[in-house]
Amino acid sequence: MFRASFHTFLVLKEFFVNTHPEVLAIGAQAPSFFLPATDGKEYSLSDFDASVLVYVQGCNHCPYVIGYLDRLKSLANDFQARDVQFVMINSNDAATYPDDDFESMKKFSLDQDLPFPYLYDEDQSIAQAYKAVRTPEILVFDADRTLRYHGRIDDNAKEPHNVTSTELRNALEALTSGNTVQEAETYAVGCTVKWKPGNEPIVS
Repeated sequence: MFRASFHTFLVLKEFFVNTHPEVLAIGAQAPSFFLPATDGKEYSLSDFDASVLVYVQGCNHCPYVIGYLDRLKSLANDFQARDVQFVMINSNDAATYPDDDFESMKKFSLDQDLPFPYLYDEDQSIAQAYKAVRTPEILVFDADRTLRYHGRIDDNAKEPHNVTSTELRNALEALTSGNTVQEAETYAVGCTVKWKPGNEPIVS
């Protein structure tokens, strides 16, 4: 039984690794963007001038995003005084997921009292540029906008009280203290980005 189970594990591991879309490499530069936000403004990458920028691939409807939202807001508030900015970007196809359209984003932002800008990537080009495929998915950039962390927020999406590994917080603690992020890559757990036909990422 053990041999069969171990074989199954190896098959599943190989399938996962070989079918996971390419991600933005640690050390890569943040792609530029210019997108409308729910606060009526338009934001470019250069509008975020903090020492650390946290890019959150998000949306309105995904239960993983909703489950993590309080933790994201707490992190944004906790690290604001340490020169960390957050931005959340929704790239979901509103034609198939109308709960994620721009008007719904505006309501979501107000209802949730988001402490960071919430941007709309209607043509999905920014999600493609950042190679973000899940919601929520996190990319953390340093002052030079070099990628230093990519992946999940922590190790328990459903039960905040049972979290044992806080990768995003650890990354922010390291960067704001002038240290190297020890665990720079993890797998984001969440919903998939809802792609427009033809925009799906290439699986290597």
